[in-house]
Amino acid sequence: MRKFLIAALLVLCVDATAAERVSEFRGTGDTTTAIFRVESPWVLDWRLDGDYNQLVALEITLVEARTGKHVGRVLHTKRKGNGVKLFRSSGLYQLRVSSTLARWTIKIDQLTDAEAEGYTPK
Repeated sequence: MRKFLIAALLVLCVDATAAERVSEFRGTGDTTTAIFRVESPWVLDWRLDGDYNQLVALEITLVEARTGKHVGRVLHTKRKGNGVKLFRSSGLYQLRVSSTLARWTIKIDQLTDAEAEGYTPK
């Protein structure tokens, strides 16, 4: 019984530090996403797929939602794949997504400071 309680507490501790999903967006064309609010730190997790190996493209731009100000280009790729990008800024944002012959998924996850410290860009 004691081992069970210890295991249960460990699971609860792990869940308490797990990334929290803020938003998820999917599509096949160009769009501006819904507004989302994040606190620092957070990650943008992207995936690009398509029916062709060389004709796909994806560009993601981060935009400040209140002003429409261009914060910066997050990603520009012409290859299927996936990746993540860490951000250390809080705010109210939207994403401008432009794609060609592609299916894309973008997830916005809120991190804890400890999770962000363990982040290693690839």
